[in-house]
Amino acid sequence: MIRKVEINKKKYLALLLLADEQEDMIDKYLARGEMFVLDDGGVKAECVVTKEGDGVYELRNIAVAPDCRHLGYGKRLIDHVFPHYADCRTLYAGTGDVPSSLCFYRKCGFVLSHRVKDFFTDNYGHVMMEDGKQLVDMVYLKRER
Repeated sequence: MIRKVEINKKKYLALLLLADEQEDMIDKYLARGEMFVLDDGGVKAECVVTKEGDGVYELRNIAVAPDCRHLGYGKRLIDHVFPHYADCRTLYAGTGDVPSSLCFYRKCGFVLSHRVKDFFTDNYGHVMMEDGKQLVDMVYLKRER
């Protein structure tokens, strides 16, 4: 079951931190974003979506519990939130430039959009690593209808 979380979003901080390692960065979008959790005998995944403009939304955070990865939970969340926003023409997702993340978003119907140079080095107080690679640029993908 996927449900929207209206209050006490920080209750899911441990999951949020899996996708965004710095709490002050999460704080920048959590209050204005809508959070969804996927509960399948316990919370397995979460995501936060923000409205960025007329018909434009951004998937700001999506995380799946480590022992539940590769079971389709992340894709189920995206497949739920995209149609949830009837006015959504474009859903963006930003991620690190690593094959595993890019492959996941492509499987969810996203295509490459643009990149923000030096995003991770400019905005995080520590070196960000994923799959053994230092993250530097933020790669944006988009899903459109």
